Amino acid sequence: MKQSFGNRMISLLFAVLLLFLILTAAISLPIYLRPFYYAHIDAMDLSALSGFPKEEIVRSYDAVLDYLTLPGHAFGTGVMAHSPEGAAHFADCKRLFSLNSAVFLTSGAGLLVLTLLRRRLGPYRLGRRPAAFYGGVCAILLPLVVGGLAAVNFDRAFVVFHHIFFPGKDNWLFDRETDPIITVLPQEFFLHCAVLIGAGLLVFASIAIVLSLVLQKREILPAPGTGTEYPRQPPCQQGRNLL
Repeated sequence: MKQSFGNRMISLLFAVLLLFLILTAAISLPIYLRPFYYAHIDAMDLSALSGFPKEEIVRSYDAVLDYLTLPGHAFGTGVMAHSPEGAAHFADCKRLFSLNSAVFLTSGAGLLVLTLLRRRLGPYRLGRRPAAFYGGVCAILLPLVVGGLAAVNFDRAFVVFHHIFFPGKDNWLFDRETDPIITVLPQEFFLHCAVLIGAGLLVFASIAIVLSLVLQKREILPAPGTGTEYPRQPPCQQGRNLL
């Protein structure tokens, strides 16, 4: 059955929303999985690098993450001092974190609405594949492309990232004397965050692709007595075909 223009647009919207949901979910992994950071404290010997005991490092990190992820928290870095420039950079980061959360919730809500309307609107497809298949494929391509560029020169990629997301600012260049928090947030840790995000993208995207193909297979039924196959139609379309 040929898709209408409206159905194609809704299918495209479904794929885009799924891509955004997968992307923001993967970005959220290093943000909300605090044990991921805690595991780096001993592994990277951050106490020796910073001069702060592990307990104070954990408190300082939690204070920063509470500010970045929870509403109503004033900025703080525990026992570590911070400069106005450092606080301003974390305020910029908070806006990015809030944007990521907003996109995650909005895309999730949009997908939920489209899923509830699916029986009325029919299968969401782009060509011969479900829309979710293409959303998952695009999500897999992201870590391959970005990860390949970062693998060539992560230092350069790190700088380019800050120029893109913090245009015209240099307050992300911390001075360890005025903002010692930077001593417990080494660049290598952010490299590991990028790896975790890439792994999350691959896992979430693979789940979306597999589920889309399984559901597509379930929508194809053998025509009685013929051995051929035809797509399962929504109830409203089946009723019209009987008239």
